[in-house]
Amino acid sequence: MRVKVTMLVISIILALILITAAVKNTKITPEKVANDVYEAVEESDIDTSVTEVSDIAETEDVISGENTDETLDETTDETLDETTDETTDETTSQDDLFEKKVDDYVSNMTLEEKVYQLFVVAPEQLTGTETVTAAGEKTRECLQNYPVGGIIYFSNNLKNPSQTKDLLSETQKIAMETEGIPLFLCVDEEGGRVTRIAGNSGFDIKKSKPMSKMESADDAYETGRIIGDYLSELGFNVDFAPDADVLTNPQNTVIGNRSFGSDPEYVKECALGYAKGLNEKGVLSTFKHFPGHGATAGDSHQGFAYTDKTIDELKEAELVPFMSAQSAGIDMIMVAHMSVPSIEGDNTPCSLSYHMITEVLREELGYEGIIITDAMNMGAITSSYSCDKAVIMAVKAGADLILCPSDLETAGSALINAFQTGEIDEEILDNAVRRIVAKKMSSWGRG
Repeated sequence: MRVKVTMLVISIILALILITAAVKNTKITPEKVANDVYEAVEESDIDTSVTEVSDIAETEDVISGENTDETLDETTDETLDETTDETTDETTSQDDLFEKKVDDYVSNMTLEEKVYQLFVVAPEQLTGTETVTAAGEKTRECLQNYPVGGIIYFSNNLKNPSQTKDLLSETQKIAMETEGIPLFLCVDEEGGRVTRIAGNSGFDIKKSKPMSKMESADDAYETGRIIGDYLSELGFNVDFAPDADVLTNPQNTVIGNRSFGSDPEYVKECALGYAKGLNEKGVLSTFKHFPGHGATAGDSHQGFAYTDKTIDELKEAELVPFMSAQSAGIDMIMVAHMSVPSIEGDNTPCSLSYHMITEVLREELGYEGIIITDAMNMGAITSSYSCDKAVIMAVKAGADLILCPSDLETAGSALINAFQTGEIDEEILDNAVRRIVAKKMSSWGRG
């Protein structure tokens, strides 16, 4: 049975020709399109008495080069949209699988395992021995009893490259066998006057210039890359650096030349560059000391340190680097023990403040990474708070990691009891541990 040609049929044939040309990436002309359509019609059982194919070929606005390009663009856009949708679905699926992997791991942890994952301690705090320079059965026994999230090393632990590599690799091996997930192996290696390795007589590594002497963000990046290179080579995976403090108080000595300077934007760019350099070498970065130790009078290592600035004043300078942390993917932020009485209404250290950690850093600034306290054995904490009270306040405030509590066993027992009694909602613990486990799995995998 013969059928009459309609514009719909012609349109379908035309579309197929254009799509074929797009796929084969061949150039087409109006004459070629008309000829192809005509041949297609001739080969089919179609009556051309009503609509002449040549009439369509002569209509420039149907098959002109311009409209052909538009048709090809539309076809390409549709293909790209489909590809983007498929890629998005695939990414979402991968994210869902990773999230499930993290959730499965955390759900299989005991309360004690989750609590101790919150601590980063010196090896002596873990083992109770005087100076740790090697990892053996004592380390294994203690990691089984106190499966901490990380260990921080100081100059006295690090004698030379060979000894340091053995210490860290053996410690990590034991952790994988006992905990099934890597440890954060941490160090304070800022460059300048704060180093544990560069300048150490056992290492042939020259100290970098102070951060205040960096000439550009590129200079800071190169410094971070160099430091990240030798840290990674030795076995460290976390550097408590860079110092992202904006030096706004000329009388400040605790930060001083550890800061990149007094210009907030310049400090931000340098800190981001430094962190990028570390990350490229497989080392996690840490912006410190939130909300900005460069504004303080006093030294929180010894005792009370504070600034009278308001939150709006801090946002104009000290908080600028930290406001960029989330979008830049900064791995951790360390919270200072400094007080902000004009914001808090009292002298509660920021490291123990729910308002500063959860409401400002987490909610207002939108930071979703790991939040760690400064060392809890510093004078600003020990002079006013007991070990158990300090760690409970820090976790309630929103800290994920507790650095160097004055007594690990006391701190662990206090938190276990606080979760068991409901003093702290266990959901807070689970959220913190998920962030810790997710960072470890995404950075170094598991097992």
